[in-house]
Amino acid sequence: MARVVVDVMLKPEILDPQGQAVQRALPRLGFEGIADVRQGKRFELEVAEPVDAAVLARIHEMAETFLANTVIEDFVVKVEEA
Repeated sequence: MARVVVDVMLKPEILDPQGQAVQRALPRLGFEGIADVRQGKRFELEVAEPVDAAVLARIHEMAETFLANTVIEDFVVKVEEA
């Protein structure tokens, strides 16, 4: 069984209020020196079949149509080694 990860992040030009809230909270918690925080989503998909180009294309389609809002988000699909 293989694991495919889809990382979804807001596009750089889109305001990230959750990331900004985390960034503002870090110094109050004693964590200094962080210039910016962007928050995203991570999907870990356990794939029952061998991961080949066709499987990756299907997962890319899934990410593009369901996991990410491509108007405001970018995504990356990658296979994780076991």
